[in-house]
Amino acid sequence: MTTAAAFTATATLLLTACGGGDESSPEDIKGAGGGSPSASAPASSGAADVKRPDVSVPGDLKLVFDFEQPSDADEAAALGDAANFIRAMDHGIAQQDPNDPAYQFYSTGGAQKYAKSQIEAWVKDGWTVTGEDRYFNADIEAVGQGDSTLVTFCRNQAKFYSKKVKTGKVSYTDENLDSYQKFSLLMSPSEASEAVWQARQIEVQGRVEECKG
Repeated sequence: MTTAAAFTATATLLLTACGGGDESSPEDIKGAGGGSPSASAPASSGAADVKRPDVSVPGDLKLVFDFEQPSDADEAAALGDAANFIRAMDHGIAQQDPNDPAYQFYSTGGAQKYAKSQIEAWVKDGWTVTGEDRYFNADIEAVGQGDSTLVTFCRNQAKFYSKKVKTGKVSYTDENLDSYQKFSLLMSPSEASEAVWQARQIEVQGRVEECKG
């Protein structure tokens, strides 16, 4: 498990190869909607006053966030916007736009560079995303004495596939250890609004046995 202390340094940015899977879109933070344009995860009080970007995805892409809702408002906001960051990356891939404003809204620093590089890689190779992507086993840990929070969760991308933009041909893959990853995101309130939490750093571990069990 990635420790909170590790995220005070530079996070490792790992590109996920297209073909087996990559990013995802909205579904289940216990009540979040499916592919509707307004779908978003729960956030802290005051978030209703913040205009949030569209993170909707095509109907053939389903994101499942199988997370338990934290009772603490800040933890709930951090977890909710960590999910929105994932949604925003998939929105950018679906839009084929490496400069999509959605991921920029939910990230900064290293995490924003990671998101842009992910989208650029998919667009360059002419791929978009389809299928179902599942995130689960979320854990939230305070970092130091500040406002930052480390959010970690597992990913099962066994049913998450690449699709050629021009032809619509889907690249299917079988489930294997590569299907299981672990995400660690350093989250903190945005400088523009404390109601919005941004991913600042990200680490993605591949072939994670503990996420398969």
